[in-house]
Amino acid sequence: MRVPFLVSSLILLAISGSLYGQSSADPFRVLRQTPIQGPRVTAYLRFQAELAWEQDELRRSVFKSIEGEEDLLRVQQTLRSKLVRMLGGMPETKTPLNPRITGQIEGKGFRVEKVIFESLPGFHVTALLYLPQNSNSNTRHPAILVACGHSPKGKAYYQTLCLRLVKRGYVVLCWDPIGQGERSQFWETGQGGSRYNLVCGEHAIMGNLAYLAGANLARWEIWDGIRAIDYLLTRPEVDTGRINITGTSGGGFQTAHIAALDARIRVAAPSCYISALPMRMSNRIFEDPDSDPEQDLYGMVSEGVDHPALLLLMYPRPVIVCAAVKDFFPVEGTRKTYREVAALYEHMGKGERIAITEGFHRHQFSDQNQDAAFQFLDRFNGMPPHRGLDPIEPIDEKLLQCTRSGQVRVDFPEGQSLIDLVRQYYNDSKHGSPQTLKRAYYGDGYPGIGNWPVVSFDDKLPSKAIAAESMGRMQLDGISIDKYLLHHSRGLTIPLLHIRRLVGDSPHVLLWFTLRGKATQDDWPRILQLVEQGYQVLTWDFRGLGEDRMFYKASSPDDPGLVSGDWQEAYANSLSSVLANYVYNSLLTGRPYFLQMMEDTEIVVRFATESLKLSGFSALGVDEAGLLASSIAEVIPGVALAQGQVDSGMTWSTLVTSGREVWPIQYLLPGGAYIH
Repeated sequence: MRVPFLVSSLILLAISGSLYGQSSADPFRVLRQTPIQGPRVTAYLRFQAELAWEQDELRRSVFKSIEGEEDLLRVQQTLRSKLVRMLGGMPETKTPLNPRITGQIEGKGFRVEKVIFESLPGFHVTALLYLPQNSNSNTRHPAILVACGHSPKGKAYYQTLCLRLVKRGYVVLCWDPIGQGERSQFWETGQGGSRYNLVCGEHAIMGNLAYLAGANLARWEIWDGIRAIDYLLTRPEVDTGRINITGTSGGGFQTAHIAALDARIRVAAPSCYISALPMRMSNRIFEDPDSDPEQDLYGMVSEGVDHPALLLLMYPRPVIVCAAVKDFFPVEGTRKTYREVAALYEHMGKGERIAITEGFHRHQFSDQNQDAAFQFLDRFNGMPPHRGLDPIEPIDEKLLQCTRSGQVRVDFPEGQSLIDLVRQYYNDSKHGSPQTLKRAYYGDGYPGIGNWPVVSFDDKLPSKAIAAESMGRMQLDGISIDKYLLHHSRGLTIPLLHIRRLVGDSPHVLLWFTLRGKATQDDWPRILQLVEQGYQVLTWDFRGLGEDRMFYKASSPDDPGLVSGDWQEAYANSLSSVLANYVYNSLLTGRPYFLQMMEDTEIVVRFATESLKLSGFSALGVDEAGLLASSIAEVIPGVALAQGQVDSGMTWSTLVTSGREVWPIQYLLPGGAYIH
């Protein structure tokens, strides 16, 4: 029967008064202890880090098996294949660059050419080419790519680094990354800015859609860098045998990946990036929560393509790692990774080709580290000794603008956006092998829940078992709310409510959930209506949600406004949040959070079947949880889709084809667009 709003409100007041009066406890709360406020290492975060370290040990065992150079080259080949696959493959054809010079600036001892080229047809890259004063067709100089980090100013922000290098005699090419500088993909001309931000905001929007299409934003970022090398090779001023690369932060990321994949790079100097990903997974929520999907390749840790692998892919070429002791890329991880790879260089008789420099400062390419990196570059490029850094007079940033308007999407409206390229990538790939959700769920990483025993909790943390703990019962007018805590996976728990009539309850069981977790007091009218209709209701918190949530609002250091709003919105914000970082951590370890939500559901169903003797389960996802409900019904044995389940029309493929920019981060499933 339908419960009128007024009656529902009265019942809600009654349950609030009567149940609270019985035990002074929230009837929808399972955990007895008061939630800890603020940042903390939760059980789920610890679970993620421990899994990552276990996977890292497997990678280390492979590295330890390297005895000679033949072994090393074989490992390199495997790692390179994995890396390319994780990126979604690279474009097969190098199309015409169609470069154009839009202006130049004369400086003291150098000149700057403003360049626009196309890394893919209609995909415009804005770049600055710094040329030493004596550059001509008869004088060839070593060249260096300067990859930009996360600055809204893009290449203009890194002009000091570029000017220092050109004064040492290098030809320098610095380009705007996608979504930064003059390459905003979501520019609002009327507002004079991006709909998101030009630090990590646009990367989050583009990168999340790229995941769904089975690729990664880094695919296109790295391709820009590879085509930048191709452009340098067309310049008569460049010694084609001496092309190098450096960059810091996001530029360090690009430096490491471009050097790993393109053997034309002679020397690499990544700054403020190399660390150990399990350590980065542990601190990112607290130190740098912005979503940055290109830095989280799917399976990067589980496939053994962590930062040591990136450095190993540069062998036998020279590489210097630049680190900041107070960085949010943990310096302990930098040291660990460096020592491991340096030992292999040393073992192969090439120990002089790898080095590290550390500065006692925060996240930056400091003068100290630049000086050390430059000397390293000079040595392996046959440049004359040059200690210290030259004084620099910065150029007006407006003068460094390559486009008339300041944005390629304004100057070239007929060009392609990254969203266009992702959609095109999906359309070109969707006719391959069919994908099924069941195959994804029961594939690599499935923990075997179907074979776990269901036991009573005895204060021991179960690994491959479901240990149930009764947390009490509350009753009101013939309705019972039974509380359970399901322990599993060495410290993870699922708070669970079983809501039913004490007499004459129905055999029909609804699995009721939202993307926030189980029902709360605000949901009681809807739950009561279902119970009155004859259903038993099971409702629970997925890992990292509800009572299992970290009660902390992760604030973006670059754009604090991203997390404005209520707790729920801030906690699950797809651009910067605790949950988003949980989701990206899950991708690094090769088991997407969406599949882990399904695992929690299977655990609940196993417990309800074995211990509560229930059957006839139907999944009812509320609000935007319809896609999760239909996925659970498709995959989990014994579960059907509830009658009346609202279909939101949201599918992974429609997200990609429509280019929808913001959607629930819980649905981030790599390759999901190919699942039907």
